Amino acid sequence: MSRIDYFRDPKAPKANSVVPSVTVVIRDDAGRLLLIHKTDNNLWALPGGGHDIGERIAETAVREVREETGMDVEVDDIVGLYTDPEHVLAYDDGEVRQQFSICFRAHPVGGSLRTSSESKEVRWVAPTDLDGLDIHPSMMLRIRHGLDASRREPYLG
Repeated sequence: MSRIDYFRDPKAPKANSVVPSVTVVIRDDAGRLLLIHKTDNNLWALPGGGHDIGERIAETAVREVREETGMDVEVDDIVGLYTDPEHVLAYDDGEVRQQFSICFRAHPVGGSLRTSSESKEVRWVAPTDLDGLDIHPSMMLRIRHGLDASRREPYLG
């Protein structure tokens, strides 16, 4: 399924659903960030995805990272809550989802990089190389917040 992200676009379709989801900021010992090249919108992003019934939200973060990247992680803390109603995701089946994402920080504890049906490329990226990748503005906001070690409070936006 493909999707189009609309961010503060007056031509965006009206949302018809909200699905709790997660994204995860993961850094290795060299300070590089784990990113995926998504199959649904062809953009680079943090690993993440939808919350399933029966799991705790931190379990969602661990599961999604493993599914999309092959890496095992432990969750450390929350970067923020991203619920901007002016960011909607339009899918080709007619669903138009308002963003509702909890962004976590986590650290790797095992596994090995691999792609999945949702990630056509998985890579560790130096923060200085982020500007060379096609990353949606709302995802870049989460990345910047997640990389900012001086942030003491979660983002609420």
